[in-house]
Amino acid sequence: MAGTRAHSLYRPYSDRKGDLPPDGAGRQPTGPRPTARTPTDHALHDLMVLSQALFDAPDEGEILRLAMEHIGAAGPYSAEAGYLTVGDDLVPSPRNGKTHASALGRRVRELAGQDGPVAVPGSPWGRAMGLRGQDGLHGYLVVTSRSRPTEAERFLLTTLVRQTAAALSVVFAHRRRREDALELCRLREERTALQRKLISVVAELGYERGVHALLAGVAASSGGGEEAVTRVLHRLTGLPALVEDRFGRLRSWTGPGRPDPYPEPDPVRRDEMLQAVAREAGPVRMEDRLVALVRLRGEILGVLALVDVRDEADEHTVFALGHAAKSLSLELAHLRDLAEVERRLHRELVDDLLAGTAGAGAYARSEAVGHDLHRSHYIVVVRWSNLTADDSFAQTVGRAASAVGMRSLLTRRSGHVVLVADDRPPARALYEALARDTGTRTGTIGVSAPCDAVDAIPQHYREAQRALDVRRHSRERYGATFFDELGLYRILGPGSDHRELETFVHEWLGRLIDYDSRHHAAMVETLSRYFDCGGNYDETAESLAIHRSTLRYRLQRIRDIGGHDLADVEDRLNLQVATRVWKIVLGGPG
Repeated sequence: MAGTRAHSLYRPYSDRKGDLPPDGAGRQPTGPRPTARTPTDHALHDLMVLSQALFDAPDEGEILRLAMEHIGAAGPYSAEAGYLTVGDDLVPSPRNGKTHASALGRRVRELAGQDGPVAVPGSPWGRAMGLRGQDGLHGYLVVTSRSRPTEAERFLLTTLVRQTAAALSVVFAHRRRREDALELCRLREERTALQRKLISVVAELGYERGVHALLAGVAASSGGGEEAVTRVLHRLTGLPALVEDRFGRLRSWTGPGRPDPYPEPDPVRRDEMLQAVAREAGPVRMEDRLVALVRLRGEILGVLALVDVRDEADEHTVFALGHAAKSLSLELAHLRDLAEVERRLHRELVDDLLAGTAGAGAYARSEAVGHDLHRSHYIVVVRWSNLTADDSFAQTVGRAASAVGMRSLLTRRSGHVVLVADDRPPARALYEALARDTGTRTGTIGVSAPCDAVDAIPQHYREAQRALDVRRHSRERYGATFFDELGLYRILGPGSDHRELETFVHEWLGRLIDYDSRHHAAMVETLSRYFDCGGNYDETAESLAIHRSTLRYRLQRIRDIGGHDLADVEDRLNLQVATRVWKIVLGGPG
């Protein structure tokens, strides 16, 4: 059991005084000894162990019990009470004491979701601390201390509270997913049962009554998908049945004669066709197809059609198609709702990653939405100058990213869409895909350098924004730009800092600096003098007090070691700027 394991993994905070040997007869032999661990070291280790136990706990009750039972891992604390949010109420933990229960309960409810002090007789310090997650308040921990906590002890307590809240968030997220999965499974089983039952109804009660009942059963199941509808419709009519989305892209086809590849839709003709069908009360013949709109509360969700090349459709076929369209409208609305829930979870996670507030639960949350954060990631910023970065544009970016093979999380910010991709993205292919989907090439994409740590994502988000800004202010303002291909532009303009300068210098001079350090050489200084003298060999050799042939040898070694071509204009410019930054800003030898 997780709770039993955590019991024995730490000593009380007050017992951690170090393990130095006594003086006198008990003195250990002299010589180097490891530094004794401080109480804070022990506390941090114990909090890490407790954090694992919290995330391994099976339910919220066990998480709260572990947090209350092991509050001493954070300092000289005692857990007076714990509460979990159930509906609109705070339910006390069974471990709460009875002496001050009613008074503490009233005080916690008065705080209305905020942290605040509490008075507990016999304790000089007390505080109610909210357990908050993305969905709101999960509960409270009421903590007292026998002495006023130090800054370090306050930090440890805050860390424990956040870990407890994150563990609660994970439990609730997993529970919602299990409940959704069970509901989906139940609905599918119900639909299958209804289909089997209604097949016999078709034979007994006639075609129209059977069609109505069969399609009503599919709609009620809310989980079979478009294929279930087209399969039933094809079985009823004998004609190929298909579903297209609002924009004319094929989603499902049942029956012979499917075009391969499927024709690319013409946006103008598509809109004209939708408007023509929308003016009629039921299915409409369009060339060799019978077409019915799939819509809900006036919104067009897609198109359901039968391919009727020989014009064989009768009133029974039209009846079946009309009822199938109604059934499919419920199905597509359900699928859209599920997709919206998934997008919301993705966006909340990405927003926290970009802000640097995802915390210890980031990996668990990413796994819950099917994404692996342990891989190296790239931050991608997409901006289209003539399009608003709303939900519609975000969905367009998401579809285009999937089409070019990107696995990513997505959110939108003011003016742009952000993707967290788990591999170096094909940004130029993404730009071309978006240009086709939007019908305009007035877009810009910025891509960060690779990011290997979750807590570095905010910095790499700024890199992607820098790459986008550089591209937007360049002569060719539309297209895709990678931060690690910016060269000198990485340290120009607003927002550059000392770290960026160091990164730039390391990229262009790192091998030479390492070589000088290992061999007590002066390759970087030689290169700097060479640039200071305008590339003049005689002046450079004289300033270094070396022979001209020695200078030639050093410059060749510089080319070999650094891997850069001094004859290339771009390399030469970047190397000269790097040597200046190395000497003037970073304090290299002058």
